[in-house]
Amino acid sequence: MAVVPRRFDAEPLDDASATPKHVQLRESLRRYIRRFGEPGAGIPSERALGSYYGVARMTVRHAIDALVAEEVLERVVGLGTFVARSKMDLHMKMTSYTEEMIRRGMVPDARVLSFEQQGASPLVARELRIEIGQPVVRFRRQLLADGEPMSVDENFIPSHRVPGILDDPPPTSLYNVLSEKYGLVMEWGEDTIEATAASPSIARLLNVEMNAPLLRIQRHAYVARTMVDYSVSYYRADRYKLWVPLQRPGVRTPRAYSAQRLH
Repeated sequence: MAVVPRRFDAEPLDDASATPKHVQLRESLRRYIRRFGEPGAGIPSERALGSYYGVARMTVRHAIDALVAEEVLERVVGLGTFVARSKMDLHMKMTSYTEEMIRRGMVPDARVLSFEQQGASPLVARELRIEIGQPVVRFRRQLLADGEPMSVDENFIPSHRVPGILDDPPPTSLYNVLSEKYGLVMEWGEDTIEATAASPSIARLLNVEMNAPLLRIQRHAYVARTMVDYSVSYYRADRYKLWVPLQRPGVRTPRAYSAQRLH
C-alpha cells in the first residue's frame, strides 16, 4: 500500500466544510509546498495522497492538475510530480547574458565550446549577408546561472569587424567587448523564436532529456543598418517563458516596460 513519507505533514481536510474536497486538497498542498517544498522536490504519489487525505484518487488528480496548470507543480512522464522551478521571463532586449543574470541576482558563468575563425558556411553567409567562405569568428558557449546550464549560444561575427579578437582570451561578455574595444554598440535586432526538441548533443550540454522541449532563438543584431552579429541560442523550456509586451499602435503605454525576472 502506498504511503506518504514521514516528513510529509499537511493539514487534514474538513468533512463539514462546504468547500469541495479537491479545492481543500489543492490549497492544503499549496500551503505545504510554500512551507517545505524545494524546487525539484518530488511529492507523494496520487495513491499515497488519496490514502493520506482519505479521498478518491480522482479527487487528488483534480487538485494536482490545478497546481500543474498554475505551474506550482510539474509532471515528468515516468518519474512523478515535482515542485516546479520558477521560470524566468525571457524578455527580448539587446543586452548581454552576463548583464541579465547579474541584474537578476544570479551568478553568471560560461563554458567556452568554440572560439575560432572559420569560413562562413552557406547558411551563415546567407544570414550575415556575406560571401560564402568569408572569414567569420565563431563563438559558442554553454551559459550557466548559479552553476546550472541555462542555454547554448553560438555567435557568428564577420572577422573584419573584430580584428585581433582571437588574440585575447574568449570574452566574458561578448557585447561588452564589441562595444568597448571595437565601438560596435548593438542598437537593434530581429529575433525569430520557435519551439524545437533537444538533439543528443544539446541535451547533454543543457542537462535535459533528448527531445526535451527547447526555445530556439535566432538573432540578427545591427549597428545602424549594418548586421554585425548572427546568433542561434537554445534555451531550456523548463526554465524560461517568453514575456512580450504589447501595445496598440498610436496608444501611449501607461507605464514604462522594464525587464522582469528571467527563469
